[in-house]
Amino acid sequence: MDADAAIAEIETAGETLAKARAEIAKRVIGQEVIVDLVLNALISGGHALLVGAPGLAKTRLVETLGLVLGLDAKRVQFTPDLMPADILGAEVLEEGRDGGRAFRFIEGPIFCQLLMADEINRASPRTQSALLQAMQEKHVTVAGAMRDLPKPFHVLATQNPIEQEGTYPLPEAQLDRFLLQVDVDYPTLDAERRILMATTGAEDAQASPVLDAAGLSRLQQVVRRMPAGESVVEAILRLVRAARPGQPGGMELIDRAVAWGPGPRAAQALMMAARAKALLEGRLAPSIDDVAALALPALKHRMALTFAAKAEGDTLDRVIGALVERALHAPAAAAA
Repeated sequence: MDADAAIAEIETAGETLAKARAEIAKRVIGQEVIVDLVLNALISGGHALLVGAPGLAKTRLVETLGLVLGLDAKRVQFTPDLMPADILGAEVLEEGRDGGRAFRFIEGPIFCQLLMADEINRASPRTQSALLQAMQEKHVTVAGAMRDLPKPFHVLATQNPIEQEGTYPLPEAQLDRFLLQVDVDYPTLDAERRILMATTGAEDAQASPVLDAAGLSRLQQVVRRMPAGESVVEAILRLVRAARPGQPGGMELIDRAVAWGPGPRAAQALMMAARAKALLEGRLAPSIDDVAALALPALKHRMALTFAAKAEGDTLDRVIGALVERALHAPAAAAA
């Protein structure tokens, strides 16, 4: 593809995404940053973990995304008694009209294009692990048979950070499967006023489809074809490697406060998300500023604080902020 065709493709994709954002905004009010991050994860071909208190429109956002993007969306409410078969499906023995018996596979809700895993940390580790293979390999194995999931396949999981009783923390391997962790905060006063007026009237706003599954897949290919400069590649590597404790010439804060740091999948997530952010904003290529802006959602769930750091009041937000300042901004300032 020549340069002019690539530019035209990126511009067309940007216009399509702008229409999708406008439709989503009809039903999800005052959460533009959250919407952009979740869209970012989807057009990057990944999954997102939404962390926030109840009542912040997480479910509404996922439902609206399914409609606007034209995806087959399903929702599973995770509970402690949920079993893997409740998600994946199971084989049942049926008797035919001729008296013969045969097993028939009944698909679970995971056989969709957009799965909302509501309060995922309420399910047992055994059930949580049922999603691992699906999220990474896009297929599941039931009764020894491998079954492909629909394409595209995305998981948007929600988690309540307030109530921890009766929950099971997600294992590091599963957290790493999420491209981004999206922290959903309370809306501003103006946004909450608009929410109040828009949702308590006689009619609820409706959104219209903008894309379909094939259209989303094309956008994901556009993201993969977007160029990334050498400076962006170096910034991603510098940031991710600096986030690991015990690195030569590393930060004292990281060595003291971080128990374990991000692996190579974090660098992959930052590369895809930076490209997607540029596309969402109508630009032809990502910048170092995009990497800095996405550092927190891409790294936060891939790092853990030491017990001593927690006792001293450190937070991952503060640690990652200092890391970005040191790894990305300080070198540029020194070069200037």
